[in-house]
Amino acid sequence: MNAPPVDIVVVEDGDEYITNLTTFVSEGMQYRQAKSGMQACQLIAQRAPALVYLDMRFDRIPEEELLGDIVQLTARFNGDVSRARRFQQDNQGLFVLRAVRDAGFAGAVILSYDFSAEERRFAALKARDPGLHYCPDYADANTIRATILEAVGRA
Repeated sequence: MNAPPVDIVVVEDGDEYITNLTTFVSEGMQYRQAKSGMQACQLIAQRAPALVYLDMRFDRIPEEELLGDIVQLTARFNGDVSRARRFQQDNQGLFVLRAVRDAGFAGAVILSYDFSAEERRFAALKARDPGLHYCPDYADANTIRATILEAVGRA
């Protein structure tokens, strides 16, 4: 008997991941797309997926759709709003991760980001969130598929 498809919510501010995943990593997978953290939380509330595939950087959505407190971030960057905004965009995936966890999603999450040069950073993130995995955004289809299947326990 065939296993049901892996239900995946792809969270990104463009269409690159959804296009590549549906084109090259489609067998046994079904995808839904969210363009922001707020949309991701809404999709997950409607039907919890097996996995969230999450972009790290969001620089193509309106600033008001970015998650994270810009006032707190600006204070963190000594009043430099542009540095705070850049940090918010560059790390939006982590803000979205926190939002979906706070909304009750306990399933696997793959961050599409290359942590190979930041192993300590990823280890710290994983220590706080054991369901977290990563796959470099330049990974080939076989690597992405293997990471998805491992994350959902079908490896």
